[in-house]
Amino acid sequence: MDSTATRLYEVPGITCEHCKSAIEGDVGELDGVTRVEVDVAAKTVRVEGGSDEAIRATITDIGYEIQD
Repeated sequence: MDSTATRLYEVPGITCEHCKSAIEGDVGELDGVTRVEVDVAAKTVRVEGGSDEAIRATITDIGYEIQD
């Protein structure tokens, strides 16, 4: 696990500020995550730190699909 990595996830279901708030709030609470940035227009989530597995699980658990 690389807890210092910056990861970018494409999440097509991001459509509004509510989506942004939900994702940033939940992912931001994960161990090791130091920054979460959701770009609504680009439909992306940029995360610094944390576990890729935990980040993916959190995003999908709150109802969003990650495009691989």
